[in-house]
Amino acid sequence: MGLSSHCKISKFVGCHLGSLTCKCVALFALALFFRAILLHSSSGYVGIEWSNIELIHHDRFMSLNSDDGIRSDKFLEVPQIIWGLNNQKIALARAFLTARMLNRTLLMPSLSASLFYKEIDRLQPIPFDKVFQFERFNSLCKGFVQLGRYSDPKNGTGVFNLQKGIGRKWTAERDLKQLRQCSSGPADEHEVIRIVGKNPFLWHDHWPVKDYARVFECLVLVDEITKEANKVVSKIREIGRELRSKTDSLQRDFDAEELVPYVAVHMRIEIDWMIHCKKLEQRLNVKQICSSKQEIMKRVGNIKGLKSPTVVYIAVADGLLNDSSILSGWKEGLLPFEKKKLGVDGIYKKHPYLIQSAIDYEVCLRANVFVGNSYSTFSSLIVLERTQKMSRIGITSSCGIDVRWPSYAYNVLGESNGPQKWMTNMSHSSLQAISYGSNAVSC
Repeated sequence: MGLSSHCKISKFVGCHLGSLTCKCVALFALALFFRAILLHSSSGYVGIEWSNIELIHHDRFMSLNSDDGIRSDKFLEVPQIIWGLNNQKIALARAFLTARMLNRTLLMPSLSASLFYKEIDRLQPIPFDKVFQFERFNSLCKGFVQLGRYSDPKNGTGVFNLQKGIGRKWTAERDLKQLRQCSSGPADEHEVIRIVGKNPFLWHDHWPVKDYARVFECLVLVDEITKEANKVVSKIREIGRELRSKTDSLQRDFDAEELVPYVAVHMRIEIDWMIHCKKLEQRLNVKQICSSKQEIMKRVGNIKGLKSPTVVYIAVADGLLNDSSILSGWKEGLLPFEKKKLGVDGIYKKHPYLIQSAIDYEVCLRANVFVGNSYSTFSSLIVLERTQKMSRIGITSSCGIDVRWPSYAYNVLGESNGPQKWMTNMSHSSLQAISYGSNAVSC
């Protein structure tokens, strides 16, 4: 079957830099940047909050915008995005990058609020703009990719149905050739190209990690979700502050205004994960995927430089957990809290699975120290974003040095019998290692 047969026509369905204000803003941004650099050179891991780095990032991002932009009169439509939060984020990024290749605006996709993926009628679709900020996305990604609404198409030139190939014979080369063919000629004359078939997460990957990272940075949670995450982080820091103020050996050095650090551990020991990872170990003949509760606790306890006492937030899917003893067995000075003990389980319970994951993602992202599993997309995307944030203040490696916001992979043994230091390799030509996991992690 020729490539052209996969493209079938269906019926149509409906600042002026010289101003004093701008100069002040520029000086303020420059001051923030040098403040970040100076704080990085100091000891400890408390000082720079994510909000300061976001300001630096925003100015830098705006300077990278293209004046040409993406066509706003041609659109791409994709199937509903499904599975877990971070699989959905990867699928979203792949859809945006496909639209970029076709020089088209991506019509706002529907996400899935639930974790069900076998029963289509239980997917609970949720609009993109109920999770991520629509206008902020287009502002941050202006000139790179663009998001549109289904009310935008207007000229009535019809829809071009693009059927994605399946099976082993549908190689990455054939897929890329199909996309290039449909970026011009008869397909490109239509206002909308609709890709039908499998979930975008399963599409072939044609883009480097840096392109994905640029899209991920534009996915800013809506204020309602961010406020929920703020409540959880505030509770963690409040408990940490109380514990430190009561410790005699630290009291004379305690600063009540200081942001108290915490550790976040993405503990993958749920029933579904243990079944999956054991099968994966057998198939790949690898022994560094599954980790027991005891192994995780021991390796986290061997991380150098953790002050005592330190709150350890345990990010775990409570509903799939078959072990109620995750709070016992930790090294002295590491004080574990999960949602219920922290008193924030009510915040999570009122939201669907996708939003719960988004809150936990934000809590882990902001942690002073993050420890996860290198075969988890949740952990991998957090490390990617933390790597990006550190690179903005000049940190490109954590080998042999103490850095702010270090990340670790507990499933890979590192120095001093602790977890392996972990930074994302931003030079990779594809997202393979992040999408499907790898034990080839390094600092």
